[in-house]
Amino acid sequence: MEGDLKIALIGNPNSGKSTLFNILTGLNQKVGNFPGVTIDKKTGFCKLPDNRISQIIDLPGTYSLYPKSRDEVIVMEALADKKSAIHPDLIIFVADASNLKRNLLLYTQIADLKIPVIIALNMMDLAKRSGIEISSDALALKLGVQVVPISARNNDGISCLKQAILNSSKIPLQVDSIEVESLAPELIRKIQKELQVDLPYVALQLAHQHEQLSFLNADENKRISEIENEFAFHSQKTQATETIARYNFINDVLFDTISFKADAKLETISNRIDKVLTHKIFGFILFAVILFLIFQSIFAWSEYPMGLIEQLFVWLADTGNSLLPEGVLRSLLIDGVLAGLSGVLIFIPQIAILFAFISILEDTGYMSRVTFMMDKIMRKVGLNGKSVVPLIGGLACAVPAIMSARNIENWKDRMITIMVTPLVACSARLPIYTLLISLVVPSKSIWGFINLQGVALMSLYVFSIISAVVVAWVMKYILKSRERGYFIMELPVYRMPRWNNILLTMYEKVKTFVFEAGKVIIAISIILWVLASYGPGERFDTIEKKFESDLYTQKYTPAELDRLIASAKLENSYAGVLGKSIEPAIKPLGFDWKIGIALITSFAAREVFVGTMATIYSVDADDKHLESVRQKMQSARNPDTGLPVFTTAVAFSLMIFYAFAMQCMSTVAVVYRETKHWKWPTIQFVYMTGLAYVASFIVYQTLK
Repeated sequence: MEGDLKIALIGNPNSGKSTLFNILTGLNQKVGNFPGVTIDKKTGFCKLPDNRISQIIDLPGTYSLYPKSRDEVIVMEALADKKSAIHPDLIIFVADASNLKRNLLLYTQIADLKIPVIIALNMMDLAKRSGIEISSDALALKLGVQVVPISARNNDGISCLKQAILNSSKIPLQVDSIEVESLAPELIRKIQKELQVDLPYVALQLAHQHEQLSFLNADENKRISEIENEFAFHSQKTQATETIARYNFINDVLFDTISFKADAKLETISNRIDKVLTHKIFGFILFAVILFLIFQSIFAWSEYPMGLIEQLFVWLADTGNSLLPEGVLRSLLIDGVLAGLSGVLIFIPQIAILFAFISILEDTGYMSRVTFMMDKIMRKVGLNGKSVVPLIGGLACAVPAIMSARNIENWKDRMITIMVTPLVACSARLPIYTLLISLVVPSKSIWGFINLQGVALMSLYVFSIISAVVVAWVMKYILKSRERGYFIMELPVYRMPRWNNILLTMYEKVKTFVFEAGKVIIAISIILWVLASYGPGERFDTIEKKFESDLYTQKYTPAELDRLIASAKLENSYAGVLGKSIEPAIKPLGFDWKIGIALITSFAAREVFVGTMATIYSVDADDKHLESVRQKMQSARNPDTGLPVFTTAVAFSLMIFYAFAMQCMSTVAVVYRETKHWKWPTIQFVYMTGLAYVASFIVYQTLK
């Protein structure tokens, strides 16, 4: 689908830009990467009142066109490079009406790039309740652009905004805010002439940012540096002069367009809530209680839908066995594809619940408070408050969490954050934890409402965060840097969560999990089925002949013989040989060769562990024993001792192994992309695998 009009959404962080994007595009959106970088790019399509389709691009939030992170450079590259695939025909500038003065600094910079602009004056309801009155008509006259009052959270003013898009001019009509040429006249003229740049402000920005802009080649970069030296250009002084001039213009505009009432209840309410939620003692207690309730809910609310999904897959396998003729195809579809698929889909309820809670915490403004509270603690272990964003983001997925570490200006803080973020328990570990917990922790409640399985799950998540903090503290003394980090953050006012937004987030995250993780799991399940169904040489023929002898046929029933043959074939298959080869190394951890196969396959992605177990135990079983993967693992017995394979010691040893091990190729790849060197992902892989082995060994030897 291609849009007739390419529209970029630009605004400060917390201005409601993402909310507006979701309303304009609905479910018609996709997430990719900006060209040449690993930063998430959200694009979508919006139908206008005349039935035309416009493409909406959600650019990263920024306070200024002078970037402090790679995310913010993207904005300048998109707007300054006319050849860019994301260069817009129109900009919708999303401004927070309750904090208009600060927001307009970025607007005046964008306006000077001479791309048509509409101002979406968002959060008008909050501004009114805060005692702020804005004359949007007067503001429009002062700035020379359309100004549309909206409240994206309440879906107010969206139809007017769409109409404004239809009415927009292809020619930029905005008023100049400052005399750009006066800031560095000779330099601007020379850059314009030699690099054939149309606009004075683009020429000035090239002087400021040419080393960071990817669309400039080496010769252009060199020439700009020479021009800077020729005219003794001082970037910081020029920025300061420009900012003062812009605020003088903004003050004049706001003097005639904005008025204040004495009443400012909303801010007072937010401040009152903050006195409790960000208290140096009660704040942390409340955060712990919120985490406790989240993990209790994950188990309590997901039990019924997970049971239904389990029953569905047992029924599908039963139906497939009765309808399909016996042979390789049936085994592949049921023992390979269906078993692997069940390992993905069964955890949809838990993942949906986890992301719903994370989304609610973000939407209400509480997650920003957690970041603020953790700053002092983070600094003591060699991090800063901004490190909390990747660490909390790691609860969902380490890949975008590591990319978000770009916002940390200090090199040492950023490197330590990248190195420890994968230790935080991500959603890929959730299926492993919940499966193993359900095997060894009873589903009992203490005092009628504290579920033991929920307590076990929360303990693993808390353990992961403590581990990340301890490792960060150690790295603080290993990595050397003289840079000093700093932490600046705006706390948004508290708001009610937008349930449509929560549902959309749940849908997107579940879809990503099913399709991204699902593709990997099914592919590995098929490969595993092949490895588990065939063996080297004539081993399988030897097994068939062995069990055809009277010694076995007279002693066992046909059903028991089938299970013995299946088990012997699995042990002698390619997968069995692979598992047996690493069994001596993993036996001290309590793991057998079947678990060894899962450890190897889940190096691609942790969640593959569940699919591997489902496939291995499906190949090992016969058609008369159609059970869920949980039941198969529960009934698995050690052939030497006759005891259960998954004892409490083995299950917790496995959980601790996965808590530490770097078993995610995507994370390895993104760490390489972010650090531009294989040294850091190699160090990370080695230290995490070493920690996993030692911790797992200690847990197993202690509990066995």
